[in-house]
Amino acid sequence: MQRRSLLQLSTLMGLGWLGELGLNLGSQVAWAQSTYPSKPIKVIVPLAAGSAVDNAARIVMQKISQNIGLGIAIENQAGAAGLIGADKVAKSSPDGYVLGGFNDSIMTMLPNLQSKMPWGIQKDFEAISLVATVEWGLVVGADSSIKSAQDLIQAAKHSPGKINYGSGGNGSPQHIAMALFAAQSGIKLTHVPYKGATQAAVGLAGKEVDVCFQGIATVNSLIKGGKLKLIGVSTSKRMGQFPEVATISESGLPNFEFNSWYAMMAPAGTPKSVVQLFYKEIVKALSDESVKDQLIGQGLTPRGSSPEELTQLLSLQLAKYEKLIRQAGISAD
Repeated sequence: MQRRSLLQLSTLMGLGWLGELGLNLGSQVAWAQSTYPSKPIKVIVPLAAGSAVDNAARIVMQKISQNIGLGIAIENQAGAAGLIGADKVAKSSPDGYVLGGFNDSIMTMLPNLQSKMPWGIQKDFEAISLVATVEWGLVVGADSSIKSAQDLIQAAKHSPGKINYGSGGNGSPQHIAMALFAAQSGIKLTHVPYKGATQAAVGLAGKEVDVCFQGIATVNSLIKGGKLKLIGVSTSKRMGQFPEVATISESGLPNFEFNSWYAMMAPAGTPKSVVQLFYKEIVKALSDESVKDQLIGQGLTPRGSSPEELTQLLSLQLAKYEKLIRQAGISAD
């Protein structure tokens, strides 16, 4: 498993520590140490099936399920850019049997976009582990005349507001990525929100919209199937999986980078022993060569972090997106 220093990872993600709970968890911890896990575990993914986070969750949780000899069910609770599913996790019993597989949009973007949140990210969740980062790209329909990020910028400048882009919803990472791209390149695009990243990708393939920013994991099969065309990657260097595709920095917008991540969270109050046990199982799963190969093949980069590292990274990312969203004038409305 590829590991990076906290400083290196801090440029990718971050969100606030969930605080000292002030709860007496002694009896819960003792119970968890002796019996957890003793029944199937549910992982709620507040995003559509087929999304990058959903793909990563299924790969990693399948391996953990095999390792611990118990079932782990993935339950997709898409809607409101992740607010609904995350709320269900927040309100679940903190016993380790309901966990959340979240992307950075849910934890670091939405809190900076929504004035009213049904839960508090710093008080209602416990960090478990960063699982993987999701590499991103700019995609268009297979027969689009737009061949690069520079083509998109020039076309948008020629016809302001005439080019439509799809996203997984207001405040979704697809929305944020394209809004940042537009703000930094000085162009005007029209936003078309869908009910999830997968639906936005299908809409793009069906020519309902002109362009999307998407996690490679979400659109990989559509690219390979010739339904979509990858015209730029938002990584700092070209991806080994697509060496012929230029970075967006190379093609029209210097220094533009965007990626996202998938992390495991638990309801606040979950015993630390449970958090530690599940963290160790994640690290063990990510060390498996088959798991790593599957993730990389999906456009994901295996990571892994301790709960403490994830907590610090979350805090940094919250502050980062607060600044970027304010500067770009992005709204979830």
